[in-house]
Amino acid sequence: MKAEDVRVCVIRIEGTNCEDEMANAFAMVGAQAEKVHLKQLTGQAPADMRRSLEDYDVLAFPGGFSAGDYVRAGAIFGARIKSAIGGDVRRFVESGQPVLGIFNGFKILVEMGLLPAIDEVMSEQPTAALYNNDSGRFECRPTVLRNDNRGKCVFTSDIPMGRTMVIPSAHAEGKLMSMDPDFVQKLEDNDQVVFRYVCPDGSDAVYPWNPNGSPSDIAGICNPAGNVLGMMPHPERVMTRFTHPDWTMGYDSEDGDGRAIFESVMKHLEKF
Repeated sequence: MKAEDVRVCVIRIEGTNCEDEMANAFAMVGAQAEKVHLKQLTGQAPADMRRSLEDYDVLAFPGGFSAGDYVRAGAIFGARIKSAIGGDVRRFVESGQPVLGIFNGFKILVEMGLLPAIDEVMSEQPTAALYNNDSGRFECRPTVLRNDNRGKCVFTSDIPMGRTMVIPSAHAEGKLMSMDPDFVQKLEDNDQVVFRYVCPDGSDAVYPWNPNGSPSDIAGICNPAGNVLGMMPHPERVMTRFTHPDWTMGYDSEDGDGRAIFESVMKHLEKF
């Protein structure tokens, strides 16, 4: 598949506010990205505006505060998708098509049961949640992420294991938790841990380098098949070096650290 043939559905409803950045990130790596309201996929739009998930190669959930984060962050958006087009989304994932959720999008994937999905493609009920930051406040700061995935995740397929990247975080609820006491170990065993927060020298993160207190410093996870990725930091905000906080100190490339994530999935799709 050629890059220009890749079609990306950036799904949105009221309250999402990062769809422009998400669509732009995919466009910057050559894909055709379209911002699609949920109602366009459920048949609740004029005929000429209706869309089908089958027409897309990638499904992307942007950040923001969907439905005002009422009930729980991402809960209402996740419930609306699951009730209206849950079967379509499940088939999309089962077919191996890539799905990306950033910030609020990560929370939506968890609420839908698409992550962590340790034992099934889409669980009936959420098995994890993104809780309040340990600091008790909104944290907006650069974070350093390390790719700890051993090769399963399609969004890091072109990123060397152990590579660190500076990706900004901006959230109040980013602590990944589960009632399962063996949750982290299961993620490790399944190679589902994708990104971890680390200190700038690569050592284990301490606050503020882990901005939320997530156990084992987890910043992003994938499903067992590796085609669904959810992460709290925002790679779409650092597609160029000029949006990095230290860009005036000099750089070897104009590419931002976030670009590698989008390039990885595009190179994955080019194989088909």
